[in-house]
Amino acid sequence: MACDLWLVPLVDVLCHTPDNPFADELALYNKVLAEAGLPPVPVYQYMPGLSGEVAPVAGFDYDALHFLRRAYLLQVCGLAVSPVDELGGDYEQLLEMFETTAQQSHLVWHYDHAGAYVPLDFPLPLSNDELLAGGGPLGSSQTLLRELEYVAPSIGIDPANPPQPPTAPTAPTALEEPAVPAPYDPSPFARERHVWLGLHAAATRSLAQGSMIVFS
Repeated sequence: MACDLWLVPLVDVLCHTPDNPFADELALYNKVLAEAGLPPVPVYQYMPGLSGEVAPVAGFDYDALHFLRRAYLLQVCGLAVSPVDELGGDYEQLLEMFETTAQQSHLVWHYDHAGAYVPLDFPLPLSNDELLAGGGPLGSSQTLLRELEYVAPSIGIDPANPPQPPTAPTAPTALEEPAVPAPYDPSPFARERHVWLGLHAAATRSLAQGSMIVFS
């Protein structure tokens, strides 16, 4: 199944319009942020070069996302990061054994099909009953980027000089559709690397452009 990442520019021409399609989500995120003593989701004044257009930034397979999450959990728990051909019971055991660690990770503790990362720096994913009933925990683009940089060497990526990210999807991918095939990569961590590159592109652009990352 396919997972798309979209960038939502946090500019006033989108966020302050009456028909903003993300108004309800932003209101909920601001409520959760306020409860945590954090500022609201930043909204930037429009300037040339920015637009209010929502655009895809990356796409990959759900299973491949879990391969990367597995690698991160192994790394952060001090275990060897070894490639596998398929996800077996060891990943579920990791999630159960290191549940607290998993829930402290912006990369791992995030719904596969929904939810967002916002360009605000906070250490732990935020959640309440409303978030968990819908889009799932709210993540930080800054912390996601740090976690990606942390796990990168274990899957053969130099975070200071990563490969070019894959081409963004040209159109939305339906949930039941197969993801667009990843470019050939001879690495035994090819799936993890493909997802890493997509997430890294989304996180860096989120911070550079002042955008929210949305899973769909």
